[in-house]
Amino acid sequence: MSALHLVPASPAAERPVAGPSPVRRLAAVPATDTSSPRPRQPDAEPASRPATRQAAADARRVLQIAGENREVCAITRGTVQAAVEVLAGTRPIQQLSRRLDQRCLASLQHRAALTRRLAAGSSPTAGRLHRNPAVRSVRACEVADGIYEASAVVVDELRVRAVAVRLERSNQVWRITALEIG
Repeated sequence: MSALHLVPASPAAERPVAGPSPVRRLAAVPATDTSSPRPRQPDAEPASRPATRQAAADARRVLQIAGENREVCAITRGTVQAAVEVLAGTRPIQQLSRRLDQRCLASLQHRAALTRRLAAGSSPTAGRLHRNPAVRSVRACEVADGIYEASAVVVDELRVRAVAVRLERSNQVWRITALEIG
């Protein structure tokens, strides 16, 4: 023969029944001994405080990296837009002299001169190179402390181009040390 255990139903599972309300039985709860005081447990706060401080420091570092990442993406977007406009001949290269290092500036100036020479030629599409550029997306990642590498997608009238940028922080100023326009 099997034993049956009666378990009270939860109030949500009960259905109202016409007639007297059902009787609920309460289970006996073992009594606790209150005659002897329990020994006091040591506070867990001192052990958790260093962990809390470490967690707070980690959270600040994550927020700092996220802020830097947004800043680098904004700088990359503006600089790439300006660089492609320099190649199109609609912006003077001197406007980028504060953001680019000397080697990148000279390379961009050389490429802009070549593009102007090509546009003056007989090719019908060469005159439309780099016209109406728009930066579609920018991605950046930190490769070392104070050094980011970013990529951008630029769309102009004729092509979709990829641009790679390396930014380094020196004296709280971001400088572009490498600029590759595809």
